[in-house]
Amino acid sequence: MFQGSMVALVTPMREDGSVDENSLRNLVDWHVEQGTDAIVAVGTTGESATLDEQEHCEVIRQVVEFAAKRLPVVAGTGANSTTEAIQLTRCAKQAGADGCLLVTPYYNKPTQEGLYRHFKAVAEAVDIPQLLYNVPGRTACDMLPETVGRLAVIANIVGIKEATGDLSRVALLRELCGEEFALITGDDASSREFILAGGVGTISVTANIAPAAMQRMIAAARRGDVAEAARIDAPLAGLHRDLFLESNPIPVKWALAEMGRIPKGIRLPLTWFAEPYRAQLRQSMVNAGLI
Repeated sequence: MFQGSMVALVTPMREDGSVDENSLRNLVDWHVEQGTDAIVAVGTTGESATLDEQEHCEVIRQVVEFAAKRLPVVAGTGANSTTEAIQLTRCAKQAGADGCLLVTPYYNKPTQEGLYRHFKAVAEAVDIPQLLYNVPGRTACDMLPETVGRLAVIANIVGIKEATGDLSRVALLRELCGEEFALITGDDASSREFILAGGVGTISVTANIAPAAMQRMIAAARRGDVAEAARIDAPLAGLHRDLFLESNPIPVKWALAEMGRIPKGIRLPLTWFAEPYRAQLRQSMVNAGLI
């Protein structure tokens, strides 16, 4: 279930910041048509940090409804409070999500033992498949492979989104966690190499605007077709870079608006993509054949 090209879906918003349900439905339909392997709803790219708990649960419910079992839906339910993470994970289970993605607690910088106990508590509280999410560049907290190995023995902790970009971790995680544990990258720029090194998928920002190409590239890498994966990935390289010219999801929401797929809406403290960067990202979109 947790493999292939999984899109870290944006949450479409109107210019007043309200969630645009029609655009969300259309995005889900588009990803089904384009062959995306799974949708991750309300993660970092989905602006989880600025949706309140009711909105968070409602967007998960809507994505599950719109997907209608045509592809798996993974709900972002992490928090820096263990109690809140449990509440959001329960919401996701009730909504019918296929699994949950839980980021390491951010800002409060727990120890490795604290991380172990946090994720163990969520897994024991809610019987749903769960993916760990390690992204120290955002959280100021790096969950070490040894801690992941401790958690991998818990039955419903089934994989990790490893977003450090450190390819040397793939082999170590596989050794510590076993063959059935899903190793998924969260770094678009190194996703091809991650898969070729033994990973099974990506949770991708680039897939928001180039879903078919990302799906084909990841599929080629998974079957070990090095040349074909590189050929497909080459025109995407600019997107992997330029979708992070400002903090995600600022650039990708602008790109989707340029493609006419969502309105120009984002919530403070994030702001609309700055004009000086737009020509560079637009050129990368042209190079990828998107516009």
